Amino acid sequence: MSGEATTAPAPPAGPARRGPLPRLLRERTFRRYWSAQTVSFFGDDISTLALPLLAVLVFDATPAEMGYLTAAVLAPNLLFSLLAGAWVDRYRHKRRLMMLTDLGRALLLTAVPAAYLLDVLTMAQLYVVAFAVGTLAVLFEVARGPLFVSIVARSDYVEANVLVNGSRSLSLVAGKSIGGVLVQLLTAPFALVAGTLSYLVSAYFLGRIRPTEPAPARGGGLALGAGLGFIARTPMMRAILLGTTTVNLFNYMFVALFVLYATQQLGLAPGLLGVVLGAGAVGGLIGAALTGRLVRRFGVGPTLLAGFVLFPAPLLLIPLAGGPTPLVVGMLLAAEFLSAVGVMLLDISTGSVQTALTPQALLARAAGARRTVSYGIRPVGALLGGALGSALGVRPALWIATTGALAGVLWVACTPLRRLHGLPEQAS
Repeated sequence: MSGEATTAPAPPAGPARRGPLPRLLRERTFRRYWSAQTVSFFGDDISTLALPLLAVLVFDATPAEMGYLTAAVLAPNLLFSLLAGAWVDRYRHKRRLMMLTDLGRALLLTAVPAAYLLDVLTMAQLYVVAFAVGTLAVLFEVARGPLFVSIVARSDYVEANVLVNGSRSLSLVAGKSIGGVLVQLLTAPFALVAGTLSYLVSAYFLGRIRPTEPAPARGGGLALGAGLGFIARTPMMRAILLGTTTVNLFNYMFVALFVLYATQQLGLAPGLLGVVLGAGAVGGLIGAALTGRLVRRFGVGPTLLAGFVLFPAPLLLIPLAGGPTPLVVGMLLAAEFLSAVGVMLLDISTGSVQTALTPQALLARAAGARRTVSYGIRPVGALLGGALGSALGVRPALWIATTGALAGVLWVACTPLRRLHGLPEQAS
């Protein structure tokens, strides 16, 4: 069912003027929010490259252990997202919560190089740190949606998501490259210090904004099933969730094995791996810049559909890679570049549609429900990838992962999403 759309009030407009910055970045509150997201993304990318490289280079981790490590950081999505969403919707200070999670992640990452210096670091400790960082990331992301709608007007959802996802791509370009170089120069444990600093800067920028946050949801109990029930009753939300869950299952089979495959079977050094990942993600910047134009030209639904195909399809080049190092690097660059374009089309369009459809009182619970299902499948994919890599070999497991992810588009191809031009009205 559809109802009247409830929109966030637009931030006070400043004097009309032209400049090199996009309009939203000339608004102080959004600019600081965006800055916090950007530096936090850098921390994510540096640490998510440094931790598995640390496992491979320091502990000579097996495919199964790489699967466990990837699953550890992702498991909180399955275990805590529903509870986090229900609690955050009833907690008044979302911004303050995001700051605390940034500070907590900084402290956890600092413990890794400290333990390494004391010669007490173990794989078990890496699993614990990964799990705790993943738990705080769940709280951060669930609180981000309600804060987003208190800063951004509904008519600006696509433009704001373009900017946030553009900074996500920028972090992939620079963050992975910086992470690879830092691992090469400082060793993996000390590369995590850069992630620590980025979370501290993110907390600082969040502390510099004072938005009027949505009022806490009312009603007795936590209503843990409210978000999932809303998604199940809303056809577009349901189709997007099933499609992204399918993609995430197979993509995280791929993620669990990729670093091991690139370093051990393809022979890439950590620095070169960082350059490949960073340079390939230039496609994400281009994808973010193109998404707004594609949405205006073809509609948000067709753009979303294209993202479901263009994100996983180029990754077929990864298990196909072989031969001289320049050819291998070229194939990996092409795969990363084109896949990153698809990620932007998918993330910006699905994020905008889901935000537009969801009532403000359900934003955190709906986000928690989505993370429970779509992100909760990620550790399952990581464990399955590790198991298949051990049983069949890394390359055959990557073939299964990259081809299986294409099935995600089937959930949305025959729904009204394919004809959706503008943002839908808020569902009730």
